Amino acid sequence: MLQFLVALGAALVLALTFVRPDLCLWLWVLVLETSPDSWGMALLGREEMIALVKGFGVMLALALACRYGARWDKFNPALGFGAVFLAGLVHGLYPGLGLPESLRSLIGSVAPFLFGFVRLPPDIIRAARHALLAGPLACIGLGALLVPLGLSSFCAWQDGALRLGGSGEPPFLAAFALTALYVTLDLHLAAPRPRWVALALLYLLIIALTGARVPLALGFAACGYVLLMRGRVMEIAAAGAAGALALIAATPLSFVRAIALTRLGEATDLSNRNLIWPDFTAAFARSPWLGWGLGAGKLVVPLDAPLSRLLGTNAAHNEYLRLAVEAGLLGSGLLLTLFILWARRGTRALPPPRRGFIRLVFLLFALHSATDNTLIATTSSALFLWFACIFAEAGNGTRGAPP
Repeated sequence: MLQFLVALGAALVLALTFVRPDLCLWLWVLVLETSPDSWGMALLGREEMIALVKGFGVMLALALACRYGARWDKFNPALGFGAVFLAGLVHGLYPGLGLPESLRSLIGSVAPFLFGFVRLPPDIIRAARHALLAGPLACIGLGALLVPLGLSSFCAWQDGALRLGGSGEPPFLAAFALTALYVTLDLHLAAPRPRWVALALLYLLIIALTGARVPLALGFAACGYVLLMRGRVMEIAAAGAAGALALIAATPLSFVRAIALTRLGEATDLSNRNLIWPDFTAAFARSPWLGWGLGAGKLVVPLDAPLSRLLGTNAAHNEYLRLAVEAGLLGSGLLLTLFILWARRGTRALPPPRRGFIRLVFLLFALHSATDNTLIATTSSALFLWFACIFAEAGNGTRGAPP
């Protein structure tokens, strides 16, 4: 019955995509950013729910390509993941990793990049932007509604400090809010307006309440760039940043994790991420050139191992180590090269301030990847949808911001 309902839902969404593609995109982004893998596990398992959400994204990209046309995106990283998958089959997969599991990892790896192969018209780009801006707020709102049902904790406590999670988990809400902040700052560079300043401050506040340190630092770095480009208009954002720094010293707010960490001297702590990194380093050393195939990162540390139970996950929390294990030096080098060429080619038609900003976001994403699962998490689908919109807009010659 569940499979039938999923198939029926997929058929309805496919039909609706041809009638109202903008509405379908809105719905998919909102579902994605409300993290159904957290509150919907009563219906499906976590992995199955993630696969379902990503699968609808793949179907949506294909439907949009059928409606508006496809385009060849020669530097799209999805092509690199395809090459890594084939190299893994030639080399031999990690012990215990089967072909079906590796194929599922391939689909999950390329799914966030598929919108890059679609000719996105201005109305779809506008709908995607607005949905990405609304996503973090929807996550917070749904989380509040799910608390009485016992499906969401809304806030979590870690080491005596509060972390806002909404309907999902704090790191995911922080990543979605960071993407929304990038969208806001890009819109401000294209057409400066006070509302973009207000939204930027709101998303910074959300990230601070999640207690996610790296996204907060990256958000301030992105704001700093915009301040350099639009210093006079963004003085309000500078005042907000100064106010946030002043709050760090406020004793009554020490229950907020971003503030508590400064008081506990743990601002540079890696939350035990470094405990799992030696296992990935050892797996990489056994096959340094071609790696062990897509999906191998899930098996380096078994889920039932004491280390996995201690950390609550067996993920590397470092995409460079994970890719080193799965793709080796050759595959990782190929992917890194494609990312650089993809960003350069996609942004070269943008005006200088926006071109520099989008390239800065790619650099910030590369930094973020050293401490989080930025490519395999559902948050990447939102970020790379936005990148696809930016590249499509540049290719269409549409440089202005939406109304």
